[in-house]
Amino acid sequence: MDEKLKIKISIAERVYPLTVDFSQEEGLRSASKKIDAMIKQFEENYAVRDKQDVLAMCALQFASQSEQKHIDNAINGDETIERLNKINAILDQYLEN
Repeated sequence: MDEKLKIKISIAERVYPLTVDFSQEEGLRSASKKIDAMIKQFEENYAVRDKQDVLAMCALQFASQSEQKHIDNAINGDETIERLNKINAILDQYLEN
């Protein structure tokens, strides 16, 4: 059974009513807290006149973090495949003898 919840998420002093799966609530609330913390950090460290500018910088930072994780995982995936190929070659040699 897909249980839906009606929640209100606050981001940048605006409230957004959402209907979400029960399993998504915690993640959404955590994400909104991280966004608000990042907004506060940008406002404290930079002369920002417009909330839209702050939200754009938050979006850029979150997107770049996500992209970097994909890049890092791809690199680590390549390294893992290389290691597995080496292990496979060693096993092939062992089984041939």
